[in-house]
Amino acid sequence: MTGLWVRLGTKFLPFADAASEDLPLPRLLRLSLFQVSIGLAFVLINFTLNRVMIVEIGVPASLVAVLVALPLLFAPARALIGYKSDNHVSILGWRRVPYIWFGALMQFGGLAIMPFALILLTGRGELAGAWAGVIGASIAFLLVGAGMATAQTAGLALATDLSPADKRPRVVALLQVMLLGGMALASLLFGQLLGDFEPTRLVQVIQGTAALSMLLNVVALWKQEARVVGGRSRASVDTVDFAGRWHELVAVPRVRRLLVAIALGAAGFTMQDILLEPYGGHVLGLNVGETTALSALWSLGMIGGFALAARALARDAVPTALAGWGMLIGIVAFAVVVMSAPLHSVPMLCVGAGGIGFGGGLFAVCTLLAMMNLAAPGQAGLALGAWGAVQASAGGVAIFVSGALRDGFGALAMAGRFGPGLVDPASGYSFVWHLEIALLFAGLIAIGPLARRIDLTPRALSPRPVPAAYPAFEKD
Repeated sequence: MTGLWVRLGTKFLPFADAASEDLPLPRLLRLSLFQVSIGLAFVLINFTLNRVMIVEIGVPASLVAVLVALPLLFAPARALIGYKSDNHVSILGWRRVPYIWFGALMQFGGLAIMPFALILLTGRGELAGAWAGVIGASIAFLLVGAGMATAQTAGLALATDLSPADKRPRVVALLQVMLLGGMALASLLFGQLLGDFEPTRLVQVIQGTAALSMLLNVVALWKQEARVVGGRSRASVDTVDFAGRWHELVAVPRVRRLLVAIALGAAGFTMQDILLEPYGGHVLGLNVGETTALSALWSLGMIGGFALAARALARDAVPTALAGWGMLIGIVAFAVVVMSAPLHSVPMLCVGAGGIGFGGGLFAVCTLLAMMNLAAPGQAGLALGAWGAVQASAGGVAIFVSGALRDGFGALAMAGRFGPGLVDPASGYSFVWHLEIALLFAGLIAIGPLARRIDLTPRALSPRPVPAAYPAFEKD
C-alpha cells in the first residue's frame, strides 16, 4: 500500500520527486521562498501600484509607465550578477548567499521608502513637489528592481548547485510554480486589503510587504549553502574577467542561436501581458471580475506548462524541442484569441488565454534548462544570468512597445486609414496578436536547428577550441 501511494504521488504530483538525498523536500520548499518574495514584490509594483498611482493618486499614466519600466534597467546586469556569484571571494566562505542577501536588502529598502515617495507624489508634506516625488519614486522602483534581479539570479544558481543534474528540471519547474504562487497570493491579499482604498492602508500594505519579503528571504537562506571555513582561496577563483568569460560563452554558435530564440519567444509571449484583460473588456464586453478570470486561466496554463516540462524533461526529453512545442502552442493560442473577436466568443478567448500561459510556461522552463545544460560546473550563474538578462530585457521592451502599437494602429484603424472593414475596436489589439504570432514563428526558426538530439563535440560547437571552463558543451 505504501508503494502504491508513492507511485500515485509521483504520477499525479509532478514535483513530488523533485527532492533528492542532498536536497530533501522540506529544504527545497524552504529555499523556494525567495521566489515567493519576488512574486509579492512583482505584483505590487507592476499591478497594484499601477492602478493606485493612476486612479487614486492621479499620477499621469506616462510617468507610471516610466516608473514601472525602471526595474528593467537592471535586466542586462543579470549576466554580470550571475558571473560574480560564480566567482565571488567571500571571507565567510559563501558564493551565492551574499548576493541573495544584498538583493533582499535592496528589495526591502525600495519597498520601505516607496510609501513616502508616493506621499510626495500626492503633493503632501513639507518636501512635497513634483520633482521630489518623482526622484523618490524612481529610487524606490530602481532598488526593488535591482533587488529582484540580484536575488532571483543568485537564488536560481544556488538551486542549481544544490540539486543533482537529473533532478534539475523538476527543481526549476517547482521554483517557477512558487513564483506564480507568490504572485497569486499577492493578488488575493492586496485585493482584499485595498478593497476600500485609504492612503494609510496603502502605506501599511507596502511596508508589510517589505517586512514579509525580508522574512521569507531569511528563512529561505538559512543553512542552505555550505560555508568553507576560512573563505575560498583566491587560487580557486577564475581570474578571467567578466568580459572575457562572456565572449567565450557567446562565441559558441549554438549559444548565440539559443539566446536569439529566447529573446524572440519572450517578446512574443509577453506583449499581451497588459493587453489581454483590456481586450476582453473593450472588445467582448467582459466586466472586471470576468477579465480577472483571464489572468487566472493564464496562470493555470503556466502551471500546466511547468508540470509538463518537469515530467517530460525527467524522461530525457530535449529541452529545446519542448521549447519549440511551447512556441507552437502559443501560435495556435494567439490565433484562437484573434478569432474570438469576429466570432464574439468568450469561450475561445478563455481557451486562448490558457493556451498562451501553457505555451509560455513550457517555453520558459525549457529554455532555462537548455541554458543550464550549457553551464560548466561552478559557472551556472553566468548561464542563468544570460538567460534572465535576455528574457527580461526582451519581455520588458515588448511590454513597453505593445501599448503604443495598440494605441497607434487602433487609432489609424478607427479613422478608416486601413479601410472600412477594419473600423473596429479589435483592430489595434489584432495587430499586436499577429505581431506576436510572427515573433513566435521567428523564434521557431531560430530554435529549430537546436531541437535535434545529437552528440556534440567541442569542434562542432565552435570554430575555435572551446575553453576548458565549459566542458558541458559536449552535451546538448
